[in-house]
Amino acid sequence: MTDSSKRAWATIDLHALKKNLSKVSVRCPESKIVPVIKANAYGHGVDQVAKILRESHHKLAAVAVATIDEALQLRTLGFNTPIMLLPGFRNSEEMNLCLNHNIEPVVHSVEQVAALDAYLEKEILSGVGRVWVKLNTGMNRLGLSSENALQAYGDFHKHPGTEVVLMSHLGWADDPEDSSAAKFTQQQIAEFNAAREKLKQLTQGPVGSSLAASSGILNLPETHHQFVRPGIMLYGSSPLSNRTSEEIGLLPVMTLSARLIAINEVKAGQSIGYGATHTCKQDTRVGVVSIGYADGYPRAAKNGTPVLVRSASGDKRTILIGRVSMDMITIDLTTMDDANIDDEVVLWGKGLPVDEVAISAGTIAYELFCKVTNRVSFEYLGN
Repeated sequence: MTDSSKRAWATIDLHALKKNLSKVSVRCPESKIVPVIKANAYGHGVDQVAKILRESHHKLAAVAVATIDEALQLRTLGFNTPIMLLPGFRNSEEMNLCLNHNIEPVVHSVEQVAALDAYLEKEILSGVGRVWVKLNTGMNRLGLSSENALQAYGDFHKHPGTEVVLMSHLGWADDPEDSSAAKFTQQQIAEFNAAREKLKQLTQGPVGSSLAASSGILNLPETHHQFVRPGIMLYGSSPLSNRTSEEIGLLPVMTLSARLIAINEVKAGQSIGYGATHTCKQDTRVGVVSIGYADGYPRAAKNGTPVLVRSASGDKRTILIGRVSMDMITIDLTTMDDANIDDEVVLWGKGLPVDEVAISAGTIAYELFCKVTNRVSFEYLGN
């Protein structure tokens, strides 16, 4: 029996996080690492995650976030490691914040290039640390054309005290068995490599570059370059459609749990929950669990979504039956005579891969992690 004071909770295993980080180092022995900790470290708690990352790895070059507020939050926490701002600055105020707080902007538009170049021309002796120039290699989200990226890299490179890194992002590297995806990815790699070669000729020296995020780290060693940017793999989810996290050797970092708060006997032919989406084919022992979409459990999870019950006789899988409501879900306990009120129910994590739940809910692990709400209490192991 678990502590009855807890209704719904997430256990964050920081030791598992460190183990997943070590997988990056093994896969990319020559690369520096830029862990992605945007969106509150994918919902895991950025203060604890950033602390563990900083203390655990000597190859940490920076961490990556998605907003200036996320970057400044890290600074208020006393985090002194360089911070990559993935979408760069939006205006002169944000640019100045970057320059004053060792926040490294990703420059992806001609407007950003012009603003930063004007600053460098005025402050010619100071430099700006490290700048990431983003090349659009076909994802068509953020990024400069090849011509503009080469121009920006060359302009920034000529200023002392400014390190320039060429970067891009793979948009379809998660499905290596799909021929269209493989072709698209190889085209991106080719365009990126062509830009690197032109820059080598332009600068007459090595070109710092970064292309691989989690899928590239695991499956495309030719994309590793000087910097790699692991994201979802750090948190124990597979970025690859054809390989599970267990096959890759990743460990779950977040285990989301709740408890059984009621057990009911429902007759064959009767329905369960809103909309009567599940009708019992036989007499069914139904467990009611203290978690719902207000806690971040996906309302889109369909009948048959796996859950794990931790009863006196051990961990046993069963399934969701009935529609997810705001505060509760219902599960099938027909084959679990020893399941009792207050038993722990694992929604994803240790013993139940998050990717399985995501598939049943028609989403991805990223979204499940990020949508866990503040009604859920967080506990950290290994800090």
